[in-house]
Amino acid sequence: METKKLVLAALFIGLSAVGGMIKIPLGIASIALDTMPALIAVLFFSAPLAGTIAIFGHLLSALFGGMPLGPFHFVIALEMGAIVWLFAKLHKGNKNWIKWVAFIFGNGVIAAIPFYFLLSPAFFYTSVPALVFAASVNAAAAAIVMPAIIKRTSARSFHAT
Repeated sequence: METKKLVLAALFIGLSAVGGMIKIPLGIASIALDTMPALIAVLFFSAPLAGTIAIFGHLLSALFGGMPLGPFHFVIALEMGAIVWLFAKLHKGNKNWIKWVAFIFGNGVIAAIPFYFLLSPAFFYTSVPALVFAASVNAAAAAIVMPAIIKRTSARSFHAT
């Protein structure tokens, strides 16, 4: 990976860390604005790299929140990576509305399903509304910022492979 792309990826991971410090008070201390930079990163990077940014973003957010779900945060981080990978694939395929729905549904509902079995049905049912809301906030923030970035940069021509 060339230096420019590596530095830009590190910048997005740093922005995810900052977003991880902006908590959304919904009961779980790791819910934050850590995913928004990873969503924006799809303008510049391939799906795997954008997903990697999401993985680091979640882990940093969880650390700032005290790792309330312990080692389960590694499962969540991998889920976040997969969800942002899918978002990036849909973005590059010009599936503009579907990518937002897929992100919010994936992050808010699908990613919580393993915890129905790993923790409890009660945890699942109480966390899903908070996760859907937090995913919506991250998506809305990214949706507001992305057009400005596209307008001011050559993001569309910078895609890394």
